Amino acid sequence: MQLFIRSSLALLAACVVSCWAGSGTAQEIRHGKVVALDLERNAITIAADGAELKLDISPGMQVLDTQRGTLAERFAQAGLKPGTELFFRVNPGTDVLNAVRVGPAQNRPGRGAGGAPAAPGERVTKDTSHLKPLTELGQGKYQGFTGGLYPDGANERPSAHEAAGLRRAGEVRPLDADGKPDAERGRIVLLSVGMSNTSQLSQGFEAALRGADDVNPKLLFVNGAQGGMTAAAIQDPEDDGRGAQYWRVVDERLKASGVSRAQVQAVWIKQADAGPSQGFPAYARTLQSELQMILHVIQERFPNCKLAYLSSRTYGGFARSRLNPEPYAYESGFSVKWLIEDQLTGNAELNFDPKKGAVRAPWLSWGPYLWAEGTTKRAADGFAYVPEDFGSDGTHHSPQGISKGGEQLLKFFRTDATAKPWFSKNGS
Repeated sequence: MQLFIRSSLALLAACVVSCWAGSGTAQEIRHGKVVALDLERNAITIAADGAELKLDISPGMQVLDTQRGTLAERFAQAGLKPGTELFFRVNPGTDVLNAVRVGPAQNRPGRGAGGAPAAPGERVTKDTSHLKPLTELGQGKYQGFTGGLYPDGANERPSAHEAAGLRRAGEVRPLDADGKPDAERGRIVLLSVGMSNTSQLSQGFEAALRGADDVNPKLLFVNGAQGGMTAAAIQDPEDDGRGAQYWRVVDERLKASGVSRAQVQAVWIKQADAGPSQGFPAYARTLQSELQMILHVIQERFPNCKLAYLSSRTYGGFARSRLNPEPYAYESGFSVKWLIEDQLTGNAELNFDPKKGAVRAPWLSWGPYLWAEGTTKRAADGFAYVPEDFGSDGTHHSPQGISKGGEQLLKFFRTDATAKPWFSKNGS
């Protein structure tokens, strides 16, 4: 019997390692270090690729190179504790850990003979030179659709929408936990909403804020983004699943920061879905619809939220998995563009003006446009990406990329006309 168990475990380990060595999102293996472990709550925090991932532990999780026993016993056998290096795999599109193996980076499964690194996975999209930033596409077209961040190829908000945003910005003020004005003890909460990449850039933004001396002392930024929580996952907070989990964690983070839902007055959203395959414009339209649903949730949960700034994906041309490669990363810009245009043209489902009917969403605007065609510098500001801005999967950011994204966020909120009145210390 023991021989059978050992043989079965060996076969399981070989199978998992073989899967890990493969390509694609479902088989992606990452290397990291345990930061925190709470087996009572089946929760673990792992530092990987410059970010801390807060993951749930699958009840049937595989702990390779261990014998039978409870999860706690298998963790003890493997020596899994804070500070332990490990390889891990997460269920695609979720934040649920399903397999781990203890080991330093040089023992990565799939390495070549003698411990030499196996050849890195190839880029999913080898050539992106045909893609032009929306800000430079202007009145040109991508597969029949006009560029620019706003209608008619423009990169500036239409004047009427700008005026409405300025009025809204002028209404932002410190609020207490009940949502009442409190100039002394109140807070202005800016909340980020999104997935792992959003969380990474939020961390970069937090670091940039710590070094800024021109920010309103009443402003509090809360990182509400979470690993694996894609647009499809979080659009329904009443689904008794991942949507409910996402918004519950957002509430927990607000509470831990000493604020309430009623104090959230602005949000930054950056969202996408895992493994898109529908082509263009089908996936972009799907993402647009999901973003609209998320905005409904935001309006319902944060009744004092006046402004919502949206960003599309960062560059996906270095991606070595199909999690969100090009051209899908680029095309997510059209999802944001079309969504905002719907509000501009009076879509009742995105109405922000109580004089025009039921309010279903905050006032919408582009946040920082974060896409650039790899190492090709954008004409307006010279912004570009290099491979070193990303981790081993080419999708998640490295510490360098996290810092770069955080600086872009700080630059936006410092300079945007509708953000300066409440973001800056002097309000100008």
